Amino acid sequence: MRRLLILCVVFLVAAAYYGCGSNPSNPSNEGAAENPASPVNTDDDAVLITVKKMTPEPFHHYFQANGTVEAVEDAFISPEINGQIKKIHVKEGRWVKKGELLVSLSADIIKSGIAEAKSALELARTIYNRRQGLWEKKIGSEVQYLEAKTNKESLENRLKSLEAQLDMALIKAPIDGIVDDVFKKEGELAIPGLQLLRLVNLEEVYVNAEVSEAFLPKIAKGDPVHVTFPTYPDMDINTVVYRTGNVIRVANRTFLVQVKLDNPGGKLKPNIIAVLKMNDFSADAALVVPSIIVKNDLKGSYVYIAEESEGKLLARKTYVVPGKTEGGKTMIAGGLEPGMEVIVEGYSLVKNGMPVRKEGQ
Repeated sequence: MRRLLILCVVFLVAAAYYGCGSNPSNPSNEGAAENPASPVNTDDDAVLITVKKMTPEPFHHYFQANGTVEAVEDAFISPEINGQIKKIHVKEGRWVKKGELLVSLSADIIKSGIAEAKSALELARTIYNRRQGLWEKKIGSEVQYLEAKTNKESLENRLKSLEAQLDMALIKAPIDGIVDDVFKKEGELAIPGLQLLRLVNLEEVYVNAEVSEAFLPKIAKGDPVHVTFPTYPDMDINTVVYRTGNVIRVANRTFLVQVKLDNPGGKLKPNIIAVLKMNDFSADAALVVPSIIVKNDLKGSYVYIAEESEGKLLARKTYVVPGKTEGGKTMIAGGLEPGMEVIVEGYSLVKNGMPVRKEGQ
């Protein structure tokens, strides 16, 4: 038993020696324990990067506002006089020309009054002509002549008034357009101020948008504007501001921005949604970087630039002051100078002071 125990101890000692000891015959292990320093950086250790040299360039910033479409010519038609609807001459969806008869109101009483006025006027004119002839011959009194003249003129005015009322009983189209709605039926009573039918012309439309008053100093008539429509994703229109409102709405602190568009074929319908894109800032010479490379820490926003130090190209963390952002690009208001090389690819692999090399070098 004692001999077995001694053999086990010898075996364990031998195993420990060959497992942990170095092999003197292997030169690669010589000095390994004596020189544990990290590997020296070579060109192969440098991170491959792409840079953008800072050069002043134009920069434009835009904002968007939602709007709705409105027909330039959109008429809700009501009668000018009371009357029973005798006949509706058009149907919904029909195109009519300006001046075309739309609705006829019952006008029997007016026609009867016109007939009476014409008979009375005929007699009054006869009497007036005779009185005038006598008065020119100095026969009769001046009062009789003036009474005849006044009566004739009064009946002429009454006849004109009745004829105008008869014309009002014939409701005609005030514009060219499509009959969109007819709100009454034949036999019903038409009353002034109550809608009888709706006539709309879609050849020209407005786009009306409510814009925050903060943009009031930056938007004016004639400024360029880009208009798109979610309903028609392929429709893009570049135009100008037609007019701006002169009153700030108290409820939401906005003002009106209006655009006028041609609408051939009537594709754009009233009340569909539109998106207006307008410029609110422009700089002719700005330092611009891709927005994605601007990072943040507790001290602020920063980017990495590539600069030479002691013959080596190193990444340097540089704090910047970001400005406005548009289309994936950010204007840098401070922290960079023209000629600096900003790392735009490989920026996520570098740290401050790390060796880098440009693509192609």
